[in-house]
Amino acid sequence: MFVAKVIGNVWATRKHGGLKNATMLLVRPLGADGKLTGEAQLVIDNQGAGPGDTVLIVDEGGSARKILKNSKAPVRTVVAGIVDKVHLGE
Repeated sequence: MFVAKVIGNVWATRKHGGLKNATMLLVRPLGADGKLTGEAQLVIDNQGAGPGDTVLIVDEGGSARKILKNSKAPVRTVVAGIVDKVHLGE
């Protein structure tokens, strides 16, 4: 799992049937300092996230399919939730 910022939407002219009600987003991981780090990644979302949102990402196929409630979905990386607030401190 990691925390990321949604940086954009992805559209496809064709999508696998297992992803029928899900949207595709581009995210970039956030470091411990809250700054963008790493490369952009494609994720599947059924939580309603959009550009600018901070999200919790699951990067493991079995868990991703459970979140989507589709045991045959061809996924690995999904949005597990939208982060309301992050508190860093002692």
